[in-house]
Amino acid sequence: MKPAPFEYFAPRTLDEALDLLESEGSEARVIAGGQSLVPMLALRLARPEVLIDLNRIPELSRIRQEGSTIHIGAMTRQAHALASSLVFEQLPLLHYGLQNVGHPPTRARGTLGGSLSHADPAAETPAVMLAYKADMVLKSKQGERIIPADEFTLGTFDTAIEPGEILAEIRVQAKPNEGAALVELSRRKGDFAMASAAARVSLAADGTCAEAHLIVGAVAPVPLRFDAVTDALKGQKFSEAVVREALELMDLELFEFDNEDISLEYRRKIGPVMAERALLQAFKRAEGMQK
Repeated sequence: MKPAPFEYFAPRTLDEALDLLESEGSEARVIAGGQSLVPMLALRLARPEVLIDLNRIPELSRIRQEGSTIHIGAMTRQAHALASSLVFEQLPLLHYGLQNVGHPPTRARGTLGGSLSHADPAAETPAVMLAYKADMVLKSKQGERIIPADEFTLGTFDTAIEPGEILAEIRVQAKPNEGAALVELSRRKGDFAMASAAARVSLAADGTCAEAHLIVGAVAPVPLRFDAVTDALKGQKFSEAVVREALELMDLELFEFDNEDISLEYRRKIGPVMAERALLQAFKRAEGMQK
């Protein structure tokens, strides 16, 4: 099947893109890497009258550091971010998360902003940004809005982006001296996750947990943060027993997804397993930094 007819624009500046988005109104869609939108166009599940291509706007494709803040352009390719030494050193969880995204060809086209804007519950990037408490920078003709990650993803394929707005940048505080891990279960590498867990761990000088963050994805319309679990880990030395005891505080009632292929009961079994593996991997990496 071929896409329904649409008018195509390829602006070269963000201002030009915002002008087009405002003038074309609700009939316009923006396209980033196209990994989600193009199949929807081909199946005519999406039928925009106007398509605004952001790929020729260089200001949206940069990764830079200002002080302790990493600025990531929304059009940054996943492959570019994965290969970035700045990301690996300053945002290790993003690096490990991107290793789990699709396959090399999809990462070569897919963008960070596109994944965040698409808001697929099984996607890795929204969980990573929630774990980092990142800020999403939205631009429109009216100005700029900054939305924290925990207010950005509203539900399945639903975000806080308003009509006339474009996700332009993601801002993340650098976290160079911590361990991180993203673990997921899927039928095959690159398939959608049945459950995933993203963890960040930093250690005190005595080897106890100073700070930890745990996000579980692919089990509900939005990634889930489990602060009760990570609060219980603070001040403790990691072990399988300690982590499993803390994971007893995980509220499995927050898990929602239930279908014929992957039942809610199964997700409630594998979610804590993914969380345990992610926390222990993150701890081992944090421990390695102290040696």
